[in-house]
Amino acid sequence: MTQNTVMMKSRDQRWAEEAAFFDVAAEHTGRATLVIDPLAIARYAQPIPRRRFNKEFRFRVMGPLAGKRILDVGCGDGLNTVQFAKMGATVTGIDLSAKAIETARRRAEINGVSDRVTFVCTPIEIADLADDSFDIVWADAILHHMLDEFQLTLRRLVAWSRPDGLLVFAEPMNLFEPLRWLRRKIPVHTEATPGERPLVKQEIETMQGYLADPRMRPYMLFGRLDRFVLVHQNYERSPFLRRTISNAIAFIDYALLSLPGFNRLAGACVMYGHPRKTAGGA
Repeated sequence: MTQNTVMMKSRDQRWAEEAAFFDVAAEHTGRATLVIDPLAIARYAQPIPRRRFNKEFRFRVMGPLAGKRILDVGCGDGLNTVQFAKMGATVTGIDLSAKAIETARRRAEINGVSDRVTFVCTPIEIADLADDSFDIVWADAILHHMLDEFQLTLRRLVAWSRPDGLLVFAEPMNLFEPLRWLRRKIPVHTEATPGERPLVKQEIETMQGYLADPRMRPYMLFGRLDRFVLVHQNYERSPFLRRTISNAIAFIDYALLSLPGFNRLAGACVMYGHPRKTAGGA
């Protein structure tokens, strides 16, 4: 049995496990939740999104989306894909879960943006997308699922980006092992696929090598508490007091994680920059 055969079997198994996990999640997405909340559109489309919130910061980095071509990597049920389209972008969403893609297409239809979105059901590693096609490549908590083929995935994302394009990543990370050890001891249930884990220092440095001008912003120190504060982790529809508490947590996190040495306590990061179209990158 050749090494390539062993790799393909491992790859096939991983794809099957990931697809099964997200197929189940997609089946629990109710039709009523497929409509993009107008409050969410307003939040992320505001002229100056807030830096202290992870996702708002990414919208701030991307700037106006009208007329942009965006690749939503690991698009899942299409929440971000459809939101980008409603903000004027032309979007391609890619995911290996057939159920998630089916849900994403329903979401696009319900929100009236089917003409501005394309969904592709395939693993990233074998996706057939044209090089230099996208103004923005958006990857939201995807790379920590791709640890077995981490650099291959990064090379493909760089290749699909236009030379002057922007890559925007958001990932869980662990730069301080004692904190990770403590987290594992706290009995808080989280849904996770087999093999996923937060990115470590070496992987963060690898990501930076694929960007010509890498910039990183740490998040989620006390932000982990949001799950206990917000109703169904929905900021827009939570009561004013709960939003105020969430705002305060985000402000404290932003301030503390801006101090030297504190970034290693973060549980997540946003990394962004232009693609490095060289032998070290694409």
